[in-house]
Amino acid sequence: MLHIPALEKLVHELSRLPGIGPKTAQRLAYHILKSKDSFSTQLSEAIQRVQSEVHTCMSCFNYTDRVTCRYCEDSHRNNELLCLVEEPSDIERIESSGAFRGRYHVLHGSISPLEGITAKDLKIPELMTKIDQGIHGDRPQIREVIFAFDADLEGDTTALYLTKVLQGKELKISRIAHGIPMGSDIDFIDDRTMGRALENRVQL
Repeated sequence: MLHIPALEKLVHELSRLPGIGPKTAQRLAYHILKSKDSFSTQLSEAIQRVQSEVHTCMSCFNYTDRVTCRYCEDSHRNNELLCLVEEPSDIERIESSGAFRGRYHVLHGSISPLEGITAKDLKIPELMTKIDQGIHGDRPQIREVIFAFDADLEGDTTALYLTKVLQGKELKISRIAHGIPMGSDIDFIDDRTMGRALENRVQL
């Protein structure tokens, strides 16, 4: 215990950030204390600004400071391909590869019964509306839906659920391959990754 309520509160709030444990949170809190007053002010202003200016895109639910994000506004992208991701940050990773030029839809999470997250908590109804409007309405028709989910239990559960609810929509459903990373030594690959690599093998 630090025995300083204000400092303990700061450490507690910092520790709630993803990947930040109590010790790291304490180091960050001390860094903020040691910094000039201008740093704390700028940090506070940056947090307030991002909360007031940044919101979800009305079309794909990526983060943006406009009505729709730049990927939805890009008229040169392929409307027939729709890539589903768990979080907005996943879009940047996919874009950095330069291998995808379709559209996106952000679920804002994955199905996780242990954490009490169900399909109702995700942007799945909006996804179904988007697909149905392409089939029966005025949206461009989607031909393929790509699952770009994490290779974990939550990602598998989400993929299995969506595969079931999308049945009968006359869509091609695929999932990004998981396996051995480029440049990796096979001796250091865990059993789960090796299993995925074998499942996702390709013909030469």
